[in-house]
Amino acid sequence: MRHAFWQLVRAPIRLRTSEGFFMRPSKIKAKLKRNEPVLVPAFVLVDPSLYELASLMGFDGIWIDLEHHLTSVETVGTLMRAARVGSADIMARCAKGEFMRLGRLLEAGAQGIMYPRCDNAQEAHEVVTWAKFAPMGRRGFDGGNPDAPYCSLPIDRYVREANEQTFLAVQIEDPAALEHVEAIAAVEGVDVVFLGSADFTVLSGIPGQFDHPSVQEAIRRIAAAARKAGKAWGMPSSSPERTRHLLDLGARFIAHGSDLIMVRDGLEAIRRGFGPLGFTFDGSL
Repeated sequence: MRHAFWQLVRAPIRLRTSEGFFMRPSKIKAKLKRNEPVLVPAFVLVDPSLYELASLMGFDGIWIDLEHHLTSVETVGTLMRAARVGSADIMARCAKGEFMRLGRLLEAGAQGIMYPRCDNAQEAHEVVTWAKFAPMGRRGFDGGNPDAPYCSLPIDRYVREANEQTFLAVQIEDPAALEHVEAIAAVEGVDVVFLGSADFTVLSGIPGQFDHPSVQEAIRRIAAAARKAGKAWGMPSSSPERTRHLLDLGARFIAHGSDLIMVRDGLEAIRRGFGPLGFTFDGSL
């Protein structure tokens, strides 16, 4: 009875075959390999139910941001555990230069890393060495964490599957980095070149002007560099209509939606609907 129960529990996430355990495969990396579009919402709130829900609903991945928000690696580990109930990948963004945190996020079960403010090919190559085991990189080995999972894989298989299944997205956010985008895209181990459009506009002195010619030029250059290198590229998108335009330009990695914004917009809809009925809201927003 116990054996049958565990077979049932493990079946949805397919971590075991007749040959033994293997790493959870990356849904995103498989879709990009087939040139299929990938859609990833960003989550800020730390209720595991949200991650479980989105994963069970079949989203390609969930973007967790540790660059700007206060979430700890320990908390992220719990959120990743909830997401493993379904099929969604976790893409975790560390801050620039965070070698130790990057490795811990992968060990906690992230299928992908989003690396911000990549300035040049040398930095992109360094990040690859942090994220990949030898011979591709210099990532340190442990094996006693969810990605292995929990010492269930022989070392050689774990190293090989980790290099195959994890992905790395590097962000172009500084306008100066555009001068190096072809070389960045060409770095082995970089899977996605991603335009951080908000920071790009801020650093360009045009905050929030996403239709500005300089942003359109950045999109053109990133798309061309990715196409030349045979890599995927993408950026945040505000709507299905905008996304269609980006897909026509060759983008395959789209970030859209945030749990925080969804909750805010839902509460605002309540205020608009119930205010005319005599309800008052004395908040400061």
